[in-house]
Amino acid sequence: MESLYVIKIGGNIVDNPALLTTCLQAFAQVKGQAILVHGGGKMATSMAQSMGVEQTMVEGRRITDEATLKIVTMVYAGYINKNIVAQLQALGVPAMGLSGADGNLIQAHKRKHASIDYGFVGDIDTVNTDLLLQLLSTNTKLVVAPITHDGKGQLLNTNADTIAQSLATALATKYNVHLIYGFEKEGVLKDINDPSSVIARMDKPIYGTLKDQKLIFEGMIPKIDNAYEALDNGVQSVIIGKAEKMNELINGTAGTTITK
Repeated sequence: MESLYVIKIGGNIVDNPALLTTCLQAFAQVKGQAILVHGGGKMATSMAQSMGVEQTMVEGRRITDEATLKIVTMVYAGYINKNIVAQLQALGVPAMGLSGADGNLIQAHKRKHASIDYGFVGDIDTVNTDLLLQLLSTNTKLVVAPITHDGKGQLLNTNADTIAQSLATALATKYNVHLIYGFEKEGVLKDINDPSSVIARMDKPIYGTLKDQKLIFEGMIPKIDNAYEALDNGVQSVIIGKAEKMNELINGTAGTTITK
């Protein structure tokens, strides 16, 4: 089977033009099919603050009220998505930007939780695999914003890490899928204050121990949970590491490789 790389980059990357350029140059060189999923948290938070809209995060997840939903839709599916697409076109890459609402790509439902009201946060129900296969068959590289919909006209803010995992899983029977999470750290660290303490390979027992000892910070937990969800559903490999080293991450020579 042909290889497919599903690569996720976070808000700290899209907010930094130099880092974004480095990542997009690496993405442009991927041989075979590729999907780029982006966040944009810091830009959305900054805009929310400038508009006086208070932001609340719980375990790395954004509480999304109605005002915040408008902001993240504008930032994620608007400026960030189209800026990335334009830069890829400049690199000679045929790219198409999508949100989960476009082409019914990703349907979700409003999150239900016993004690926390996450607002307009979506948990994924379905991925339109047929649409993805059709677009990938034209050698178009896809750029996906983390906005989904519920099929009834309601937009939902959905975690970009989860979207990357869901797209990777949906295509795992059609491609050899490699899932890469690029962010600001060198990988999963034993000591958050020591960049050299990268765990090169991490299995479930190591993860459980580090989580119990509270040595993994909140924003990393959803990433690793998504990594295991992907591996359990046919994805070939998952790597978490520094987005600036995207070429090495793609080659498997940097970051943390997550294993069962």
